[in-house]
Amino acid sequence: MSPRELSLRLPHLELAALAWGDPALPPLLAVHGWLDNAASFTALAPQLAQHFHVVALDWPGHGRSQHRPPGSWYHYVDYGDELFGAAAALGWERFTLLGHSLGGAVASVFAAVHPQRVERLLLIEALGPLSGAPEKALDHLRSAYTQREAFREKSLRVFASLDEAIDARLTANDYLSRAAARQLVERGLRRVPDGWSWSSDPRLTLASPLRFTEVQVHAALRGIVAPSLLLLADPATSYLPREVMDARGACVADLRVQRLPGHHHLHLDDAARVAAAIEGFLQGRT
Repeated sequence: MSPRELSLRLPHLELAALAWGDPALPPLLAVHGWLDNAASFTALAPQLAQHFHVVALDWPGHGRSQHRPPGSWYHYVDYGDELFGAAAALGWERFTLLGHSLGGAVASVFAAVHPQRVERLLLIEALGPLSGAPEKALDHLRSAYTQREAFREKSLRVFASLDEAIDARLTANDYLSRAAARQLVERGLRRVPDGWSWSSDPRLTLASPLRFTEVQVHAALRGIVAPSLLLLADPATSYLPREVMDARGACVADLRVQRLPGHHHLHLDDAARVAAAIEGFLQGRT
């Protein structure tokens, strides 16, 4: 099933998106991880399209979406505004929300803030945002503002060929198949005079100035009321340790947790296994 390209106009920028399935089916909004794009869902979405009209966003500064305006930055709490705006542009009042990694962190917070909007919450390798130790707050602020003050619009690496860009992506995520990396890379490149360059906004690599403490994350997660599914990689991803995720999961009233063999991009590792887990959740199977 080939996706359809969409363009969603928000007050401050335009978001690109991919869509699968019959628009008459219940809506599902999918949001990807940091430095990925909507192509993250090209293996999983056709399987979900049996039940849903699936729309996968390119976050601002990613894929084919516009970058945020000059003078703006990328803090995870701001993505919630764009998620809200995308739903409004689609005319969706209530929908199932699927998020991977950064997308899952944003989806978690959105579901807590707007419980009336989220029918179900499907999370892959995320439950709430990354947290920071309170005693490290000043160091984190200083580092982030130093990066911002030193930032200049930098030229991104130029690749002579698509294959060279795929090799670079596989260096960062060596567990991905080449086919999966190709899907992400093809949507994340733009033509330049000497070849290809990333289309992502260089500001995405700058640190966010503030992080929630773990106590604040727990408080936010207690606001989630939608039936929720959390899929985690086994073995656990280094920055999502089991004890932290177990404690977070205990904060969500109606949460099922499944650990699947694979890596951080579970839905690219084995889309059929992830789709089966979601199908079981939808059907109420344990």
